[in-house]
Amino acid sequence: MESKNSVVVVLLAVLIGIASGVGLLIGINNSVSAALNPLYAKVAEIDRTVNNIESKMNATSGNSNIGASLASIQSQLAQLRANPAAAQPSAPAPQAEDMNKVYAIDPGISTIIGNKNAPVTIVEFSDFQCPFCSRFYPVVKDVLAAYPNQVRLIVKNYPLPFHPNARPAAKLALAANEQGKFQGMMESLMANGGDVSDDKIKEYAKNLGLDYNKLMADYKNKDAQWEKDIQDDMQLGQNVDVRGTPTFYLNGRKTNARDVASFKAEIDPILAGKK
Repeated sequence: MESKNSVVVVLLAVLIGIASGVGLLIGINNSVSAALNPLYAKVAEIDRTVNNIESKMNATSGNSNIGASLASIQSQLAQLRANPAAAQPSAPAPQAEDMNKVYAIDPGISTIIGNKNAPVTIVEFSDFQCPFCSRFYPVVKDVLAAYPNQVRLIVKNYPLPFHPNARPAAKLALAANEQGKFQGMMESLMANGGDVSDDKIKEYAKNLGLDYNKLMADYKNKDAQWEKDIQDDMQLGQNVDVRGTPTFYLNGRKTNARDVASFKAEIDPILAGKK
């Protein structure tokens, strides 16, 4: 029996060394470790099994489950060596979007840009620090210019959590709206990556002809109001399945249009009563 225990101890030492080696290799590069978290879990599982064996050995040297436990460890390690990717769970496939679904999007307190009675409404969920919002907003402006009486734009705030300036920028635009300059402030912020530094705000105010003192008073003193307005927009965005910024809707339907021609291809049938 002593010789059997010696064999088990040797096997345990080898297996623990393998498990430690896997952990060492995983730790070589921090950027890789995040992708290999499931492998860490497998190694931890192996360690737990090894500890279980040691406990059983201490309890009784003749436990018949030891051989089965060792076989289980060997099987797991063999699977990891043969196919490390098997430890990585596959991501669920994104659910396909129904582009014909019509969402109810209440304008609420949002500023309407263009003819307020236009038959076609573009709703944009936007983040003023988002480079893609900045890139595609001029396209929407060109669409408004092409349909001055027939298309209007409503901008909803959807600041993304990884853009630190997005929320303050949205509040600044809402404060500027107190002086009728929401659109101008929004465009200034987009052109400057959502910069809300003191010098930039002074620059925006000067260029837009705003009363700087009133702007800053509204920006700071009405923070709770702006926070609620933003939260309302974000909740609405979740209700209508916003998945990122910018997200555009044409009369309640999501659209993938990102150039003037594509917008026209969807707007013209609406105006002709065919959609």
